[in-house]
Amino acid sequence: MTLHPKDRAIVEATQAGLPLVQAPYEVIAETLSMSETELLERLARLKEQGVIRRIGAAPNHYRLGLSSNGMTVWDVDDDLVDELGERVGALPFVTHSYRRPRALPDWPYNLFAMVHGADREEVHAKRAEIADLLADACRASDILFSTRILKKTGMRLRRKER
Repeated sequence: MTLHPKDRAIVEATQAGLPLVQAPYEVIAETLSMSETELLERLARLKEQGVIRRIGAAPNHYRLGLSSNGMTVWDVDDDLVDELGERVGALPFVTHSYRRPRALPDWPYNLFAMVHGADREEVHAKRAEIADLLADACRASDILFSTRILKKTGMRLRRKER
């Protein structure tokens, strides 16, 4: 797929994040010499086409005082994992939740939920809340604690020489 030059310019202008101002789309549109309406319409079209998946905030949880990070993993009945995964993902302290294939016999887990806390004790307490929600549908679980910060960015377009 070849992007229209205006669409490519929009992706390049937004891929590192939106400006932290009251009207970020207005600022980007002005930078790209287009109206805010055109910018928003083009972004909506790019999303519909699957060129971009989402636009969302990505806060730095370390700066928010949440320095303990645990990926909770769960062995949940396959017939219930989608329904339960949505309920887990809706918990206010779960930043993302998703289904993954098992890798038997060593890895029985099929539901993942990322939890952040000020310390490991807080993450364990939040894990206990998830366990209560999953109840008898869960056969096993674990927590994988982060040991270092990984670069968190999506794909980046290389700027074309103009």
